[in-house]
Amino acid sequence: MKNDNSIPYGSIENAVDIGQHIRRQRKAQGATQPEFAALCGVGVRFISELENGKATMELGKVLKVLKCSGLQIKLQPRSWNQTG
Repeated sequence: MKNDNSIPYGSIENAVDIGQHIRRQRKAQGATQPEFAALCGVGVRFISELENGKATMELGKVLKVLKCSGLQIKLQPRSWNQTG
């Protein structure tokens, strides 16, 4: 799959945001949850819970799935004029 870095993904504020991005990326790749889970080396239940925004997911596995899906998280200082 071609990775288009021009697509603005926005800020990640919570687990639901991560799950939505992963689901969108999985579907763009044309993979079912079982296919994607097998590709990433995690269980189908993990993918389902992750895509549904479960807040208590194991960070190492989340990072593994992000990498597998072609996504990454970058940290940067929060702008002072942002609310929240």
